[in-house]
Amino acid sequence: MLLFSLYSGLICPVGGGAVERARFFFLNCAICPGGYLICPHRENTMHASMIIRPYKLSQMEFGTFTVAGYSVAGEESVIIAPELDCVFDIGKCPREALTVNHVLLSHGHMDHAAGLPYYFSQRDFQGAGQGTVLVGENLVRPLQNLMQAWGAVEGHVPPARFVGMRDGDEHEIRRGLVAKAFSVKHLPTSLGFSVVDVRQKLKQEFSSLDGPALVELKAKGVTITNRVEYPLIAYPGDTGRANFSSLPHVANARVLLLECTFFDPDHVKRARAGKHLHIKDLPMVLEGMNNEHIVIVHVTRRTNMGLARKILKKSLPKEVSERITFLMSRRLIEEQ
Repeated sequence: MLLFSLYSGLICPVGGGAVERARFFFLNCAICPGGYLICPHRENTMHASMIIRPYKLSQMEFGTFTVAGYSVAGEESVIIAPELDCVFDIGKCPREALTVNHVLLSHGHMDHAAGLPYYFSQRDFQGAGQGTVLVGENLVRPLQNLMQAWGAVEGHVPPARFVGMRDGDEHEIRRGLVAKAFSVKHLPTSLGFSVVDVRQKLKQEFSSLDGPALVELKAKGVTITNRVEYPLIAYPGDTGRANFSSLPHVANARVLLLECTFFDPDHVKRARAGKHLHIKDLPMVLEGMNNEHIVIVHVTRRTNMGLARKILKKSLPKEVSERITFLMSRRLIEEQ
């Protein structure tokens, strides 16, 4: 028997030593999303049959909206909220992401942004409209250049709209629903995004007036309503140590999509160097956060999920850990 890794293209004889085989699996097969080939070996021929792990998005329901996503550090991050008409990062652009009109792009790393040309090209091909990407303003020109370069390869530049955002900026997704940008600690061009349900509530002093009286006040230019915000979901994207409790649209969002890349006690320095979160950071990061649901994303493929859950429970108070779910939980994927 031979083992052939789809990740590295290396062939490892099963008859080799146990240490060599284990090292081969760990460095190659274990991090390959598609699995590996098992090949019966004969003297002069080798026939291969492929073992495929189907690509599935994890799905979660949160009352008025759902999310479907895939997030593995260094591989791909894409989290779709179809009822909110947006996707947080685009990853490799799974087909489910083509149906939403807004991409909230946290930064330009390939595992978060690689699918953008495909997103615009396929939407153009399917007549679905150009789509809009909200992104840090310093990335607008490079992304426009990227689309031009890919258009030269493909022979056609699909329509694409990029909206440059800064910390504190808002963009209307649709009437009554806005995306808010906020600063995070990863790249200079990185932004987090929250999606907020915005409503207008009649001011208390006008509550006794009838319709015609309210219309008359509005005609005179009197503001008769207050803006009321209901934060639905927040996504800092990749980020270093930071606390967002001073931002109500993040701290009070019903759902917080929070990266926690590292769980190994020896990987704190790696987290600092890459400006990512380590499990040791979560007590500080979650201090003062009121999110009903906290979804951990961007875990490395080598992380043992069962062990990660145990470490998390030991690291956080029970009332916090009970609100936490892992996006890439096998249960959430296999139930679909």
